[in-house]
Amino acid sequence: MPGLVVECDPEPRRGELPVRFGWLGRMRGVAEVLDWWESETHRDFRLRGDDGCLYILRHDLHRDDWELRFFRHGQT
Repeated sequence: MPGLVVECDPEPRRGELPVRFGWLGRMRGVAEVLDWWESETHRDFRLRGDDGCLYILRHDLHRDDWELRFFRHGQT
């Protein structure tokens, strides 16, 4: 999705875990990483934003590009 900006935890031992992301002109914090999985080309993160919504973000490891794969409003 164009315009998706993701900031990751800089702590090397934690890996590339998202901590903030921007979508639709607004930055959101990551309240909790619920799950993550990876393949040779992608790493996916299912997370709850600080807005209470559920998101799945995909990181393309070869292009170093992020994509919003799923969004559900008000997930608790």
